[in-house]
Amino acid sequence: MAVTHRLALVTAAATLVLILVGGLVTNTGAALAVPDWPSTFGYNMFLFPWSRMVGGVLYEHSHRLLGAAVGLLTLGLAAALWRRGGRLRTLGLVAALAVIAQGVLGGLRVVLVKDALAILHGGLAQAFFGLLVAIALLASRAPAPARAIEPSLRALTVLAAALVYVQIVFGALLTHAGRLDLHLAGAVLVFVLAPIVAARARRGGDPVAAPAARALLALLGVQLVLGVGSYLARFSPIWIPGEQLTMLLLPVAHRVVGSLILGAAVILALRAIAAEASAPVPVVCDPAFARRLVAEPRLEGS
Repeated sequence: MAVTHRLALVTAAATLVLILVGGLVTNTGAALAVPDWPSTFGYNMFLFPWSRMVGGVLYEHSHRLLGAAVGLLTLGLAAALWRRGGRLRTLGLVAALAVIAQGVLGGLRVVLVKDALAILHGGLAQAFFGLLVAIALLASRAPAPARAIEPSLRALTVLAAALVYVQIVFGALLTHAGRLDLHLAGAVLVFVLAPIVAARARRGGDPVAAPAARALLALLGVQLVLGVGSYLARFSPIWIPGEQLTMLLLPVAHRVVGSLILGAAVILALRAIAAEASAPVPVVCDPAFARRLVAEPRLEGS
C-alpha cells in the first residue's frame, strides 16, 4: 500500500510540474514553436537534439518530454492499482485513459491549431491532477474519519471542489478566449464558498481534513494576491516591477496555485464522503416494544 501511495504522490507531483511548464508554454507563446506531432521537426521526439532546444522550442519540447514521463508514471500507477482491485483499480484505469486522451489532445492542438482544443487540453490536465490527488489519498493509510459530519457541510465540500474546477476552466477561457467576465464571476463564488467550507472543516478535528483545510485557506490568500497581480499586469496600465518576467510568472504561478487549491478541495470532499460512509448506523427501536419492555415485571433473579 505504501508503494502505491508513494507512486501516486510522485505522479501527482510530476503532473503539477507539467502544468507549470504548460503555463510557461502558453504564456510565452511557444505553443506552436514545434509545428509537427508526434515528431519534433521530423525527429523522433525522444531523439531530438538538445542543442536545438532554445527559445520557444525549449518550452514546447520540454513540455512534450515531461508529458511522456507523466504518461509512463501513470501507466505504472494503473498497473499497481490493478493489483489492488476495487475502486482503486477503476480509478487507475480512468487515469490511464485520461493521460492517453490528454496526449492526443495536446498533439491535435498542434496539428489542427484550434484554441478549443487548447481549452480542453488545459481543463483535462487539471481534472487529471485532481484525480491523482484522489488516488493518492485513497491509496494511503489515512485513518478513517472519527465521526460523521453535518450533511450540509458534506454537500458544500463537494460543491466547493466542483466550483474550483469550473473556475479553472473559466481561467482557460480567459487565456484562450478572453472571457474575463466568467473568470471574475467564478472567483467571487469561490472566494465566498471555499473559505466557509475550509473554516468549518478545520474545526471538525479530522486528522486529514483539518490540515487540508488550513492549507486551502493559505492557498486562497496567495491566489488572491496572484490573481490581482495577474489582472493588473494584463489589463491595466499600472507599472509592474519586473515587467516582462513578472507578467510571465504571475499567471503561471496563478495556474499552479489553482491546481493546489483544487487538490485541497478534492481532499476535503473525499474526507466528507468517507465520514458519511463510516458513520455508525443508528439502531431504531420500536417505541411500543420499548414501553412494553419497561412495563413488564422482571423475573426474580434475572
